[in-house]
Order: sequence, then structure tokens, then C-alpha cells
Amino acid sequence: MGILAVHSKKVRNDLVGIGYYGMYALQHRGQEGAGYTICDTITDNIVRQKTIKNVGLVSDVFLAEDFQRFTGNILIAHTRYGSASTGSSRNCQPIGGESAMGMISLVHNGDLSNQEELKKDLIEKGMLFHTAIDTEIILKYLSIYGIYGYRDAVLKTVEKLKGCFALAMIINDKLIGVRDPEGLRPLCLGRIKEDMYVLASESCALDAIGAEFVRDIRAGEMVIIDENGVESIQYQESNKKASSFEYIYFARPDSVIDGISVYEFRHTTGRYLYEQHPVEADIVIGVPDSGVPAAIGYAEASGIPYSAGLLKNKYVGRTFIAPVQELRERAVKVKLNPIRRLIEGKRIIVVDDSIVRGTTSKKLIDTLYEAGAKEVHFRSASPIVIEESYFGVNIDPDNILMGSHMSVEEIREKIGATTLEYLSLENLKKSLGNGEDFYIGCFKEDEER
Repeated sequence: MGILAVHSKKVRNDLVGIGYYGMYALQHRGQEGAGYTICDTITDNIVRQKTIKNVGLVSDVFLAEDFQRFTGNILIAHTRYGSASTGSSRNCQPIGGESAMGMISLVHNGDLSNQEELKKDLIEKGMLFHTAIDTEIILKYLSIYGIYGYRDAVLKTVEKLKGCFALAMIINDKLIGVRDPEGLRPLCLGRIKEDMYVLASESCALDAIGAEFVRDIRAGEMVIIDENGVESIQYQESNKKASSFEYIYFARPDSVIDGISVYEFRHTTGRYLYEQHPVEADIVIGVPDSGVPAAIGYAEASGIPYSAGLLKNKYVGRTFIAPVQELRERAVKVKLNPIRRLIEGKRIIVVDDSIVRGTTSKKLIDTLYEAGAKEVHFRSASPIVIEESYFGVNIDPDNILMGSHMSVEEIREKIGATTLEYLSLENLKKSLGNGEDFYIGCFKEDEER
């Protein structure tokens, strides 16, 4: 999921347009639904909010005719990834309503590990739920604690939450951002000239709207943005950084998260993959888009030519986060097409960002053999994934994750590769500079392989 929020010191008629371009840059984080709330807290000293959301892409929800139709000084926006059980407009964000402390509108990137416990507690208190998303749990607690004022309401709410979350919310005339104490979800602060601040899941969104990167929101930090500027509250001390899966898969390569360039990280993993297990081949190809920087790194380290042997259909979303398996498998054939003249008769090294379910990897390898590949050596630019661990995907580790119950050789046979190699956990940590600060709990230890 991706979030974007903008606070201006004055009412503007271009906030929806700014939101559109920022969210368009975050479209890779989810294609199931999108939405935004624009708020005017200045005119006549009355808080006015307008929320528009629906299933579909950002371009389906942020309509060009609305770019200058709505005026306001605060905007929050959201794009969400696929889930077969929550695919309706009511589960799109933002969500909000009126509370003891005034109007609230909320967007959330993450997954709560204690959502069942919290939801049960709220239902026992007489609360009704209108959505199937855990974001509504957060909204309910904000409302309950609203009697304490916005600052304590947010702090008391986040104390209840376990798991991973990055939040942006409008409470009356305040824009508030929160990052969880584990830092699993990224959130950064940007600035446009002197009168506008921006919160975004990734720095690439700041680039898209011409905002200057100020800094990352720290793990365990809350920021309050109003006409006086930015106030920071470190509600829990933490040195944690983002989940390693943000660098491996979710983030765009032109983003910088917690001081690390996503592109440079991926490029480095490719070099380590070659050092771990050199193999003779004719060309190296990367699986677009997130596998390409690692493939380039592999090619540079090995001296084997890099070739753009896979053509990506830019109008097909990310297959990993499609809501059902049948659609994911169909999408692979439409999304990636090999260039036969570059593939035929060649020994190929294929570098992808990761192997999770393995079904898309098998389909891709089959397609390359159909295009005439002589050998297909598959390389994963991440260690073996063995559990979900709330890094942001809807998967069942017991039944779907190959790494949780199969050896590397068994996986190789299953997907049909000539050889298979994963990035070692040790080299993942090296690529991150200091692996101790980054979440790596979803990977198998090297000694267990």
C-alpha cells in the first residue's frame, strides 16, 4: 500500500492534481483501489472534508475534471494492493468520520498482527464495523480516545497496535503522520517551497511532485503538521529500519529509504549472487522491473553480457499482488514476453527479485524454454522466504511458500530451472550495510539450507 499526504498553509485548488501525480508514482504499491480526502480547514474557520475512493487504479479514481474542482489545504491519499476478500469500494481508503475531537480521515499502510484481538474488544464495547480492513480498528480507537484530545488520542491508539503500520491522518486542522516502532513500513517527509509539507511512503513520490526530501520519519515517531510547521514526538525509542522486503520488492528503484538507495541495494545483491555461485552462460536477463538492477549487477560482476530479453507490458500490474492465483498465472504470460531472437539457443541467467509462491517463476522459465533457451539458470536476489511475518502480502506460509517446506533442489525441480541459487542471508545483510537494523525475519537462515 502507498500513502501520500500534503499540508499547505493556504487554500489551494491544485491539491488533487498534486495528489494524483504523487500517488501515480506509488501505483506500484497496489492496484486494487485508490482514494483521497481533501480538507479545507481555513475558509470561514469551518472544517470541510471531501472523500473520493473506489476500486481501480489511481487514474481511475483521480479524475482530471476534479484536479481544480476541489479546494483545500490538506490532502491524504492511498493506494492499496489486491486481496480477494476485500475487493470492494467500502474497503478502499481513506476512511473517517466525526468524533469527540472533530473530523477524522485516515490512511494506513501495513498489517496489524493483533487485529482479531482488537476487533473482538471493540465489538464487545458495542462497535459496529462497516469494512473488512484493519484500518477501521485504528479509526475506532482514535474515536474512543478522542475525549483526551488529538495528541493523546493518537498516542493511546498506537500503544494498542502490534504489527506494522505507517499512518497519515487529518484530525480537524492537523495533518499527523506515524511510523510503527519496528519501522517496517517506510514514511518520509518532504517540503514544497516554504508553505507545504508532504508525507509519502517513498521518496519517488516526492520527486514526482517537485518536493524536496527532508528526512525519513523515524521508527516510533509521530509528526504533527499545522500552520506552525512540523512537531516531532518520539513516542518510542527505536533504531529499527524498514523491512528488507521494501528494498527487495516493494519500493521503486529510484527511491531512497532510511538512507539506502533501492537501486544500489539491488545492484549490489546481483554482484553477490555472481560471487556466490558463478556459472557459464551467454547472457544475463532481469525480470522487469525489480529484478533488472540485480541482473545488471550480476552481468557487471561476471562479464557476461546483459540483455533486455524480456519485454514488459507496462499496462499490466504486479502479478504477485493480484487477488487470485489464476489471474496471477494468466498475467505472467501477458506481462512478460521473451524476445525470441535474443533467447533462442542461449544459456541464460535469469535474475528475479525473489521467489515466494514459485508459480510465476515456473511459468516464466517454461516461457523461456518455449522461446528456445538452451539452459535457464535462475537467481533470486533475496534469501529463501519461509513466512509471511507481516511484510505486506496476502500469503499462507504453510500451504503456498515453497521455501517453508521444500529444499533448494526440490524448488529447482519444481520450477524447472537448470540451476537455482538464492542470495545468502549474510550477503543480504551486507547489501543493507547493517542487517541488524532491518527486518529480515521472513527468511531462512543460511545454515538451514
